[in-house]
Amino acid sequence: MEQRTVVVAMSGGVDSSLAAALLVEQGHRVIGITMKTFCYSETAAPTKTCCGLDGIMDARRVADTLGIPHYVFDMEEAFTADVIDDFVAEYAAGRTPNPCVRCNSNTKIPDLLRRARKFGADTIATGHYARVIDGRLARGLDASKDQSYFLWGVPRELLKHIVFPVGELTKPEVRERARRLALATADKPESQEICFVPTGDYTEFLAKRLGAEHPSLQPGRMVTPAGAVVGEHGGYARYTVGQRRGLGGGYRAPLYVLEVRPNSNEVVVGTEHDLYRGEVRIGGLNWLDTPPSVGDELLVQLRYRAPAVACTVRGFEDDSISLELATPQRAVTPGQSGVLYRGELVVGGGRIL
Repeated sequence: MEQRTVVVAMSGGVDSSLAAALLVEQGHRVIGITMKTFCYSETAAPTKTCCGLDGIMDARRVADTLGIPHYVFDMEEAFTADVIDDFVAEYAAGRTPNPCVRCNSNTKIPDLLRRARKFGADTIATGHYARVIDGRLARGLDASKDQSYFLWGVPRELLKHIVFPVGELTKPEVRERARRLALATADKPESQEICFVPTGDYTEFLAKRLGAEHPSLQPGRMVTPAGAVVGEHGGYARYTVGQRRGLGGGYRAPLYVLEVRPNSNEVVVGTEHDLYRGEVRIGGLNWLDTPPSVGDELLVQLRYRAPAVACTVRGFEDDSISLELATPQRAVTPGQSGVLYRGELVVGGGRIL
């Protein structure tokens, strides 16, 4: 990459810290930006979460070490509208959202580029484990850390403006290089929780946003696929497909959530065998490469930690695609992301319907 001005999203973690450092090593003029979102204005979030105050301070320490400017921008209003409101609405509709996808697609990357242009830059960078190859999004080289799954919603036209400096490295290599550069974040633990739900109890968060009397949080019937009532649930927003915990005991075989039905306030439960599906429909599509045709064979990834599975395109309808899975998959969950690949390249993605 020719020498240019690059604006880097610095979260205060080791990945984005090294991304900035690598760009400095390559001779670019680097500017660090940390986006202040929801977490530390309305909640008592632990300071060490990805959105905690320690994140800002760690990003600033790294920027000082690298000798680059660092700015903090208040993104609370946009983040709330684009990510938090969607998160709450999806659970209220009986679906299980992925807020990181929404953040990358609607808030972080588009806004980072807008702000970069005000600095006279036309290139942005993040610490994601992904790559851009000939203008197309691809998996990161470290299969265990690949984050292309979270980037399917980024507008296609933005890919030519993005670089992922750590996408060619493994996580151990990232930490080792950060240690050699004496970066303050070299051994910082990774944040696992949803940034705006630092306690991990998303139902408590929903109750605060929706109100404890919201229909999604009221008791209802727990039923089998045949309609037999087997118990009572504590509010359908508290359940997600594949869940076992919280269903009670005394059954002949362990029960799992198969479906959430908001209209009737029912949670459908069944055996683990009932969880497997041989087909899936994905809607709200965003294409990052040439869209497939009926009959095409691709790979689809249905959860972040799930392996991609071979599939065949069976049809299109109302901005959705129907796929036949070569191997039935467990707990295919409405609201989660379904991401399509041709080999290592991301074709596109959407939300599971």
